[in-house]
Amino acid sequence: MKLEADVCIVGAGPGGALLGYLLAKNNLSTIVIERHEAINKEFRGEHLNHEGEAVLRALNLYDKVEQEGLLMMKSVEYWQDGEVVKRVRPGKGEKHVGIHVPQRNLLNVFIREAKRFPHYHLLMGTRLTEVLTDETDSVTGVRAKSGEQEVVIKSSVVIGADGRFSTLRKLAQLPFSIFPHGYDLLWAKIPSPKGWEPTIRQALVGDKQLAVFTQAGGFVQIGWNIPEDSFPVLKKQAFMPFIQQVSDAFPELAGSVQRYIRSWNDFILLKVHSSACETWVKDGLVIMGDAAHTMSPTGAFGINAALVDAEVLSDVLVDALRLGDTSAGQLKKFELLRRGAVEKLQEIQRVKEETYRKNFAVPTLY
Repeated sequence: MKLEADVCIVGAGPGGALLGYLLAKNNLSTIVIERHEAINKEFRGEHLNHEGEAVLRALNLYDKVEQEGLLMMKSVEYWQDGEVVKRVRPGKGEKHVGIHVPQRNLLNVFIREAKRFPHYHLLMGTRLTEVLTDETDSVTGVRAKSGEQEVVIKSSVVIGADGRFSTLRKLAQLPFSIFPHGYDLLWAKIPSPKGWEPTIRQALVGDKQLAVFTQAGGFVQIGWNIPEDSFPVLKKQAFMPFIQQVSDAFPELAGSVQRYIRSWNDFILLKVHSSACETWVKDGLVIMGDAAHTMSPTGAFGINAALVDAEVLSDVLVDALRLGDTSAGQLKKFELLRRGAVEKLQEIQRVKEETYRKNFAVPTLY
């Protein structure tokens, strides 16, 4: 199968899906390919901050996402010995300290809105296999597989929005560096107890962070920092003393924890790292979101940065295609607009991780 479009986007996560909608809205023919068969993958980073919310409101999408389903957090709490020692509430004029949005709700809105345009096409279950170039090494499209069928897409620009292990980044041979953070993360999701407030709760277990995020739909998600590469050894130890520490930190969760987290198999392991690429562009190609700048989970900056990327990149691409110039020099405008802000966020993450213990130093409630 051979297809043509102004833009081909690899990856239909929040950044890629939003970019697809914005380009289609600007009358650019757009093809999005996604390796998963359906929008039903379990995600972890699902909290919007004020930056992500501002993007949705500016694009008149917030109300649609709200109708699909979201949950505003009332506070961030720091717990010690089973009690709150510090509470952060919304600032003056603010309604929340974060918003949980199931990513499938976010994606449903972006994709549904994009499909209103006849020049938008989404190809699910389609896996990137090759980046196509011309005699000058400019990117001219991609080759992919949909089941056993080969798909060739010719496009003026190819966008890599395919995440922290980006296939497009690898195939395009864009150099990047990985920075470990000294910890990995165990995730588990359990039903929230009756009367549970929509909060983000933090605790220290030993010297490691334990976080509980309230989710829309009546769930809480537990994120437990463990030393980097320690899970294989940890799994050989007794499970019940380990999980009892969650009940000790957050007594209200004891019943749900004991019922729903019964073995190491009930956790999902996330290998934590951040990354930086030497450049985000080549002639005819741009990478964005985690493909360009992987974030650690701290502060849930990743999804919000991807949404801002999409908003900024859409304007750059509209101008580039209007001018008929998709060279690296023209596309570099996106990187110049975003790199500084992204690097600042990554530094904030590192500082937050290094100073996390200080949140528990002085009991403060307000």
